[in-house]
Order: sequence, then structure tokens, then C-alpha cells
Amino acid sequence: MNTGKVDVLLGLQWGDEGKGKVVDVLTPHYDVIARFQGGPNAGHTLEFEGQKYVLRSIPSGIFQGGKVNIIGNGVVLAPDLFMEEAKSLEATGHNLKERLHISKKAHLIMPTHRILDRANEAAKGKAKVGTTGKGIGPTYTDKVSRNGLRVGDILDNFEAKYAAHKERHMTQLAAMGWTDFEGLAEVEQKWMEGIEYIRQFHLIDSEIEVNRILREGKNILCEGAQGTMLDVDFGSYPFVTSSNTICAGACTGLGIGPNRIGNVYGIMKAYCTRVGSGPFPTELFDATGDTIRSIGHEYGAVTGRERRCGWIDLVQLRYSVMVNGVTELIMMKSDVLDGFDTIKACVAYRLKDGTETTDFPYEIDDVTPVYHEMPGWKTDMTKFTSEDQFPEAFSNYIKFLEDFLETPIKVISIGPDREQTIVRKK
Repeated sequence: MNTGKVDVLLGLQWGDEGKGKVVDVLTPHYDVIARFQGGPNAGHTLEFEGQKYVLRSIPSGIFQGGKVNIIGNGVVLAPDLFMEEAKSLEATGHNLKERLHISKKAHLIMPTHRILDRANEAAKGKAKVGTTGKGIGPTYTDKVSRNGLRVGDILDNFEAKYAAHKERHMTQLAAMGWTDFEGLAEVEQKWMEGIEYIRQFHLIDSEIEVNRILREGKNILCEGAQGTMLDVDFGSYPFVTSSNTICAGACTGLGIGPNRIGNVYGIMKAYCTRVGSGPFPTELFDATGDTIRSIGHEYGAVTGRERRCGWIDLVQLRYSVMVNGVTELIMMKSDVLDGFDTIKACVAYRLKDGTETTDFPYEIDDVTPVYHEMPGWKTDMTKFTSEDQFPEAFSNYIKFLEDFLETPIKVISIGPDREQTIVRKK
């Protein structure tokens, strides 16, 4: 029997690795692109033909004409934000209603989920997680407590279901002493418009469709959101997202058997960033960190928040390669380091008791990074078209990373545009 293959593309750090651009570069090789987890808290930025797009819920393959894009059951969907995003894409000439299929089992983010998000963060005070306030956590909480509202629910007696869920949320908020409901009526009105808009799309049993596509011999690229270190099980808990961002999440978020997974593409930056609260061992608080942020335009695609910046952390990356079963690495934003005299890479952690480890520990709050220093390449690489043009110092940096991570770096990005991508032959 001729069966297609499923490859997975995901971030290996704390998110913002540049997944959108890479999906766009890889999509010509696939028939279907599918999102398997996360919600509109993750922005994937794509730039081509002088245009810049930020996708939040819609898979990044939507710009490749004729390909099917699937929002899987593991995704949480905000109807109002989805409608806003989809209509802006339709206005630029992309026919979404034909290409985009939505799982009936995907959970809906209600307006009251966002209020619960704010109330929960406020209650935590200084221990807050630093969420985007989009209602992601409370929606996944309802899902695992078996109280969720799903896309398929809009097909039957939806108003009554919605009212019952809203009433339960209002009871929770009253118990928390929350009184700020300003603007809720306007948000609800827009949200209900979004529900009517969603009805115009192909609403599918995605696990059945995905496996049918594979039986037909077609290939699927699964697109992850956020990054490995934000995984609810394996990330820097509790400063994580509410879903499984690792490769295994593609199986549960789309209904694919583990034996169908082929290549696992792991995306990393040539340095490291993080948004929001939580530990970050290699974070820089000096002029170097400011320079990386400035050159790399390190501000959130959805929130605009400043990203925390630091040197690459190979202890953390090796851990991510392991839990995802990464087969090929893709390195983004190497051009940001073009001007530095010295490049550093964290190769071990020094623990509180003075011992060193190369294994990723349970707690990383108090670890001190141990750095390996290499000379910078001091070359503008943004116009390069082949790896043969790489300066020796940069080639040495790549080899050092490959040896430490025991995984080949297959693709290197040297700028934001689709064209500034070098696929290595060696």
C-alpha cells in the first residue's frame, strides 16, 4: 500500500525561533500543512514579495496555492481573532474557505476564558507566569477537566451550550472576587460573528481526514507553535504553555500514530531568546544582550513585548533534540551575530553545589552557564547564496554545534526574506 509520510517542524528553544518562515520554505514539498497545538498566543511571521504577514491560528502553508491546511484537534481557537486574521488574508487575495479545514474537536476560546486568564494572573501576584492574556490556559483547563466547548458544538443547539459554559465561568470569577467585565458585551458580539464565520469553512473530523490523506500517498507537514521549553511536561514548568509543544503533540493533536512520523525538523536560533517570566540560564543583561535584541528585532510578533536575549544554550538544545527525536536542525538568524568579535555557547551548567552537568536538570533557576568561546566571523552574510561562501569561523561554529548536538544542521537562515535561506548540501 502506498502511504504518505508525516514530517514535524517545531521550535527547540523558548519559542520565536522563526518557524513561520521555515514552514513557508518547506511547504512546496508537502501536500498538506497542519497545526497541532497552541492558539492565537503564537505569532508566525512570514515575509515575501515585500509583504509581511503574522499568522496566529492559521497554518503557514496558506500562501501556497491549492494546498490543504488543517487546524487540528489539539489547537484552541478564538472565533473573533480567527475571523479577523482570516478576513485580512482573504483581502490580499488568498482563498481560505477552499483551502482551510478545521477540526470539530478543536476547543473554542470563549470571551470569559480571557477574563479568567487575567484573574488567574492577578491572583498569582509576583509569581505570575507572564501569559499573553489570550485565554489559552483556561481553555486547556476546561478541556482536561471535561468542561470544554468545541468547534463541533456550533452545529447543534449552540446558544444553550454557550450560555451554560459562560454561567460556569461567571460563578468561578465571582468566587475569585473579580469585578472587571468592561467591554465583555462588545467582545461577545464580535465572538458570535466569528462563530457564524467559522460555519462557512470545512469543519472536519481531522483524524479521519489526516489518515485518509496518508493512505492516498500524500505528505503532511505538521507545524508546531511556541517552543520545546514551553511544553507543559518537559518545559521550564510552571513558566510554560498549556499544551504539548514537542513532537509527540503532533500525534495527539492530529490523531496520527507515532509510527507515521518521519523527519523531525528542529528549529533554533544561533542565539537564544525568551518572552515573559521564567528561568533563562544564558540571559544577558548587558550591552551584548541589547545589541542582539536590536539587530535581531526581538519583539513579540503578537504582543510586541521585548524578548529577553542571551547566548545559545547547548545543554538545553541537546535536551530538546532528545525529547523530540530531532533528525535535522535548522538554524535561524545567524546573520544577527555577523558583527561580534567573540561568540559564546553554553556547554555545561554549574550547579549550586559547585558541580557541573551537561544534563538538563529539574530546576534551572540557580544554574550558572559554563561557556565555550569562539572567534566571530565578522562578515555580512545576508547576500550569500551558497554555503561555499561561508567564512571559516562560521563553518567552525556550525561544526562545533553539530558535534555537540550530534545532529546535522541542514538549513541556515541569513535574513528574514524567503530568499535568504541556504540549504546545505554537505
